[in-house]
Amino acid sequence: MTNWLPDLTIGSGPLYQRLADAIESDIDKGTIDPGAKLPPQRDLAYDIGATVGTVGRAYQLLRERGLVSGEVGRGTYVLGQRPDGAQPDLLPSNDEGTRYIDAPRDKLRFDSTAAPDIGQGAVVADVLSRTAQDHPHEISSYTRDFPDRWYEAGARWLSRNAFRPAADAIVPTLGTHAAVMGAIAALTTPGDYVAFEHLTYSQISRSAGLIGRRTALVASDEEGVDPDDFERVCAQKHPKMIFLMPTAQNPTLVTLSAERRAAIARVAREYNVVLIEDDLYGNLTDDPTPLLAEYAPEQTIVAGGLSKSVAAGVRGGWLSCPPAYRHRIRVAHKMMTGGMPFLLAEVNARLVLSGQASDIRKGCIAEISARTAIVRETLAGFAFKSHDKVPFVWLTLPDPWLSGTFKNACLEHGVLIDDEDEFKAGRSEQVFHGVRFGVSQPRQRKDIVEGVAVIRRLLDEGRAGYDSFS
Repeated sequence: MTNWLPDLTIGSGPLYQRLADAIESDIDKGTIDPGAKLPPQRDLAYDIGATVGTVGRAYQLLRERGLVSGEVGRGTYVLGQRPDGAQPDLLPSNDEGTRYIDAPRDKLRFDSTAAPDIGQGAVVADVLSRTAQDHPHEISSYTRDFPDRWYEAGARWLSRNAFRPAADAIVPTLGTHAAVMGAIAALTTPGDYVAFEHLTYSQISRSAGLIGRRTALVASDEEGVDPDDFERVCAQKHPKMIFLMPTAQNPTLVTLSAERRAAIARVAREYNVVLIEDDLYGNLTDDPTPLLAEYAPEQTIVAGGLSKSVAAGVRGGWLSCPPAYRHRIRVAHKMMTGGMPFLLAEVNARLVLSGQASDIRKGCIAEISARTAIVRETLAGFAFKSHDKVPFVWLTLPDPWLSGTFKNACLEHGVLIDDEDEFKAGRSEQVFHGVRFGVSQPRQRKDIVEGVAVIRRLLDEGRAGYDSFS
């Protein structure tokens, strides 16, 4: 970009926030085009009379708002934006009515891993209708008491392998994310460290940061979390918790071995660290490895839900925790979310206890497997990880591709994917040269064929096939 400077005379608050707001405003107005490269931090700092750190914080804020993407040594680029005030497109869904698509009509959504649409909307509609008929008074009021069936449903859904939580260990939640955040809010205080892998579901670390928790990064290798580095972090920073996805980790798809799980449990016991085991994707697999909770039941919290295997829109989630934590987490979850709505909690419980959720999960797994087979055939010869039952792929990019550059190239060709920055829990010096793309959200398998063909073509052509300047 040339001859552009942000207007920092408008607004209030810290300079970095005003800078981020000014850039966002210019993006919305079209002053800065999608795909444009923002000035290097040092150059912009000199031009506006600020420190490099101030500009860096502004760029990070823009990244958290989903407006830009960037990599060390490459620069920061503006992502595509829907025009301000524009309404999402309505696309027909066979004979089932219409649905909103929160991306431009000409983009394929490979940036989401929600459960694929296999017609479960009709099942959910029926359960919703019967719930409304059976419980009109409860729906019209706030939820004060949780019926036993809500706990029973959570115990059933979270059970896997030999892990069988008791109903009195369950907290119903508004999804898995809310479950984890309820636990963090209840069992830590502002200033405490929560440990994460360098690459993980970073929305948790970002959310924890918003409530004053600090992030400690733990190294991983091709086999997952390094227990020795976890012990080093425990000795140096004394984290109160560590967030882990031991089975089908997001985004790398690594599954921890039994030996590593036992080692992590040993370290957690020694340093009194609470283990948060997110089994959201593990619930889709038939992996026989014992859950972390089987190694350290007295200090492990297991969280899971329906978003990847049944329907993301019903916001179904539960966590299992040591009984001493249950009341505190339930109260924290209510304070963080406003409380459980009766309608959603009852619908989720009915789906699970009736067996309908399990039936839908089987259908989703079958659809995911068929789509993953398309990916494996199309990308044969390239380095990637996939799982028959998990709705995303972790692609290691060949030289000279960079993660952010590849994401922008896919965007230019109508495919939305996630670069590695989306999964970094904190400021990390590690570079992975990887991208993640999901296979569950495009409506039809032919869309998978089309989108993966774009990815394959870009990989074949190399960076010479993509020009960010028009």
